[in-house]
Amino acid sequence: MSFLVLLLVLWIEKFSGWRRRIQQDGLWLNLLGRVEDGSATAPWSRLLVLVLLPVALLGVLLWLLEPIAHGWLALPVHLVVLIYSLGRGDLLAALGPFRDAWRRGDSQGAYHVAERDLGLVADEGGQLLHRVQGYLLWQGFQGFFAVIFWYALLGPLAALAYRLLALTCEHARQPALRERAVQVRHGLDWLPARVLALSFALVGNFSAVIRTVLHELLNWDIPAARLVTQAGQAADDLPEPQPGEVGVASLDQLWQLQIRAAVLWYAGLAVWILLL
Repeated sequence: MSFLVLLLVLWIEKFSGWRRRIQQDGLWLNLLGRVEDGSATAPWSRLLVLVLLPVALLGVLLWLLEPIAHGWLALPVHLVVLIYSLGRGDLLAALGPFRDAWRRGDSQGAYHVAERDLGLVADEGGQLLHRVQGYLLWQGFQGFFAVIFWYALLGPLAALAYRLLALTCEHARQPALRERAVQVRHGLDWLPARVLALSFALVGNFSAVIRTVLHELLNWDIPAARLVTQAGQAADDLPEPQPGEVGVASLDQLWQLQIRAAVLWYAGLAVWILLL
């Protein structure tokens, strides 16, 4: 059933607008506000309420549905949870204004839209394009690959826990709570980031990726965003950052790299399921 859910997610993502309707965070954000404004409990206790409470409720629901109709009633729940757990927003749409400005050679416009839409700043144009490339790779990882990895490995509870941690990192006002969420998320990012880096090697320039990230594969301290960015940029043999169409083409190359990696993951999951 898990592989069927993964296939349905791709179909829904491509042909429907369900993702925007399902990804409504208002109820959870209200819980976050109450937890942060409530009694002065320890940050770990607050994080448990924000993440484990919704996950536990989902677990109870799936447990109740499991005996009915051989578990098939749980399929729509899996589907809704997985769609909810994917990244927020439309990545290509968010990059659109930057791509247009960079294609025109409008440096000032590119700086402005990168800061406004992507939250990125840089001292010079080459560094800015480099950071936008990293943004594209990181958003693809945290919005899709990490969620798919944990869903395939441990099911919808793990996928939901990952997204709630990501939302806590993004929206928590209290530094202590945000710090705890970042620590746990770093642990959840560690393994899928390395699997994705090796996937980039298999669908891109293998020797360049291995040369770039081999010494970092077992490094616990390196952020997942940096590892994924280094692997993705090495896999595609990107030229030096340049204004105009060449720079925009590098973003297209990285997008296609992620699509090839996603195809590899799905093929690997299909083979895994057939051999089980």
